[in-house]
Amino acid sequence: MQQKEIDIPLAYFVTFSCYGTWLHGKENLSVDKNQNIFGTEFLSFNQYRQMSAEKRMAEASYLLNQHQRQIVLSAIKEVCQYREWVLLAAHVRTNHVHLVIHAIHQPEIVMNTIKSYSSRRLNEAKLDGNRMNRWTRHGSTRYLWREEEVESTIQYVVYEQGSPMAVFENKNRY
Repeated sequence: MQQKEIDIPLAYFVTFSCYGTWLHGKENLSVDKNQNIFGTEFLSFNQYRQMSAEKRMAEASYLLNQHQRQIVLSAIKEVCQYREWVLLAAHVRTNHVHLVIHAIHQPEIVMNTIKSYSSRRLNEAKLDGNRMNRWTRHGSTRYLWREEEVESTIQYVVYEQGSPMAVFENKNRY
């Protein structure tokens, strides 16, 4: 039986947000399953859609403080080392996480594994009480095929997010 050859990009750009912080309809920052193609417009403000999303929330929005951001960044580094993924850049913000990462798995698997490790480490730190939801259900995954795409995305993640929070840049990436 012949194995199918899979094209693996140089890196993935993965972004996921904290639970309840980027609701559909709130601002012009979100996409849905019908508007999730690169280059398409974000959803426009819609008060009714926002209110509907808020009503469906099982618990309050989740924000990461400085200590929690450092725990998440450490968990990201840990899982990358364990899984033999190459972390090129990471920036853990108050309400979202950006990653530039090379892995031979699909980016959704990478994202979900990182969310799981991060939640486990936050649970061990006992900082959130009985928190059930920390992350949005999915996130954004982009394939970076060219070196210039990787470099510009690293630049964006590390240097263009405002004041640095919990940041990692792999200076030995090549």
